[in-house]
Amino acid sequence: MDLIGEGLACERGERLVFKDTSFSVAAGQLLVLTGPNGAGKTSLLRLIAGLIEPAAGSLELVGGHSQLTIGQQTNLIAHQNATKPSLTVAENLQFWSGFFGDGDISAALEAFNLSPLASYSAALLSAGQLRRLTLSRLALVTRPLWLLDEPTVGLDSNSNESLRGLMKHHLDHGGLIITATHVDLGMKGAKVFNFPEPAAPA
Repeated sequence: MDLIGEGLACERGERLVFKDTSFSVAAGQLLVLTGPNGAGKTSLLRLIAGLIEPAAGSLELVGGHSQLTIGQQTNLIAHQNATKPSLTVAENLQFWSGFFGDGDISAALEAFNLSPLASYSAALLSAGQLRRLTLSRLALVTRPLWLLDEPTVGLDSNSNESLRGLMKHHLDHGGLIITATHVDLGMKGAKVFNFPEPAAPA
């Protein structure tokens, strides 16, 4: 399986965020997006997930499910935590399990040591615990492509290690990962795509 982007351009409002952007990532590969704020890292992740349309270029998941969009084969972890504060930790995962169609809630709880917090309201969680709850969606369902936007924000060393272990397991089993980050994830063999400094407004 290969994800191939060729000549991609992205516009947000009246601003051209990036253009002529090409990349490829194969099964078992990690692609790290680096560069300054505003260069287009998050926009590229959202474009791949199908949340925004490219202004130009093409995007293809070679070897993917022919009846599903790329977004339907993607696990997107955005910079902001997608949690419902009125629900418990377990209920948040039950919600996402229903949204995705099926999910292993026990595996998701165990992935980031959330089992002791399963009955806690999400409104009572710390920033790090909320991030762990968001990241636990990676263990909830199996999807070949992971898109991670600053996944380590708010994590302690143990949670960082849990994330690296989950990422390595996904790659070892033929998954693809693209992540935008400003920190070294400690993952060997990663490909790097460096976004240039964004152009100043005309």
